[in-house]
Amino acid sequence: MTYEETLEYLYAQLPMFSRIGAAAYKTDLHNTIALCTALDDPHSKFKSIHVAGTNGKGSTSHMLAAILQKAGYKTGLYTSPHLQDFRERIKINGEMIKQDFIVDFVARTKKLSEEIEPSFFELTMVMAFEYFATEKVDIAIIETGLGGRLDSTNIIMPIVSVITNIGYDHMNILGDTLEQIAFEKAGIIKPNTPVVIGEYTDITKPIFLAKAKECNAPIFFAQDEFAISNVQLKTKALICDVTNIEENVTETFTLDLNGSYQTKNLRTVLYAESIIAHNGFSISEDEEKYALAHVKELTGLYGRWDVIHEQPTIALDVAHNEDGIKQVLAQIANYKLQDSKVHFVIGMVKDKDIDKVLALLPKEAHYYFSNAHIPRAMDAAELNEKAAAKDLRGNSFDNVNDAIQSAKEKAAKDDLIIVCGSVFLVGEVIR
Repeated sequence: MTYEETLEYLYAQLPMFSRIGAAAYKTDLHNTIALCTALDDPHSKFKSIHVAGTNGKGSTSHMLAAILQKAGYKTGLYTSPHLQDFRERIKINGEMIKQDFIVDFVARTKKLSEEIEPSFFELTMVMAFEYFATEKVDIAIIETGLGGRLDSTNIIMPIVSVITNIGYDHMNILGDTLEQIAFEKAGIIKPNTPVVIGEYTDITKPIFLAKAKECNAPIFFAQDEFAISNVQLKTKALICDVTNIEENVTETFTLDLNGSYQTKNLRTVLYAESIIAHNGFSISEDEEKYALAHVKELTGLYGRWDVIHEQPTIALDVAHNEDGIKQVLAQIANYKLQDSKVHFVIGMVKDKDIDKVLALLPKEAHYYFSNAHIPRAMDAAELNEKAAAKDLRGNSFDNVNDAIQSAKEKAAKDDLIIVCGSVFLVGEVIR
């Protein structure tokens, strides 16, 4: 098969969560274990870092990858979903997986796949493990796909586990309370393996503590260790001071990931980095600072308050659930000029809690409803109807780029256009 035929096989033959939703989700690790066993357990042949959480796990994973890469380590990175190119999911030192490897892997495992019947996520994750093992990476950052306890990635034995935060998302699979969701995310905590919690609440902290005690895993809470102050938001950068509370030492950091919410991820990254360093990975302050200021360049990350145009400002953000949209609204409050207007180009998938998201959005903003071209996407006209019931008014567009063009035509030069609501919608933007 050619590369294009191989991708078509993956998309057409294997259940894919981003397209069909919960029907593609497997509720045990049987397929993953079977695939890895048949391939001589590639996941056991490199060191790893495991990252879970409701929001921020992608940014956190990319920041950690940038730091290790800049420090001279051959660094694998597995994330999902991709925005535009399938190969975004699997990278080494910021370079996407080779097309030839994908073709060869799918051909080699085709008979095995037909016997095991894995999901798209299960097979492509094992592809990543095989690629990292074959290329002999020094370390790989592995982002969970969904949840943690039953996530296909949860067969690795990392040097550190990271849980960014807990919020409401995928409730149809993970549970509809924070306790249930925290229990699923805490499932990545491994015996005798340190875990870093980025953010906790009175509800979620006891669940993390109980799981860590059960596993005899040292547990650390980043929000208790670092304080953030003097945050400055620039068009394409964020500058802030970070104080190590115990040592009373303050450092200034510049991030090219310029969403204000990245300060929370930064705390998590810095604590995880200290544990990684204790595991034999030498990272200098200069390497750390450079990497955090050049995450996009080093890893190829985009879509996190990603400013792609000025006058008017157009920002892309993959926020797609209640907590994510709250962070976007906080960013807008800090970002926009006093007399400027906000234009939302928004689309969502049908299995999200759409009513909760719409209830958060400001009625005075201008709206351009759109949809990604996947089966899970809610039709733009239907989303428009739901929004109208919340007094949010706007027009519908089948193509997100048409929606953006309409917003540009109506916006003044000081206005802000934000594209959000769905990872897949952002993925269809022509940048």
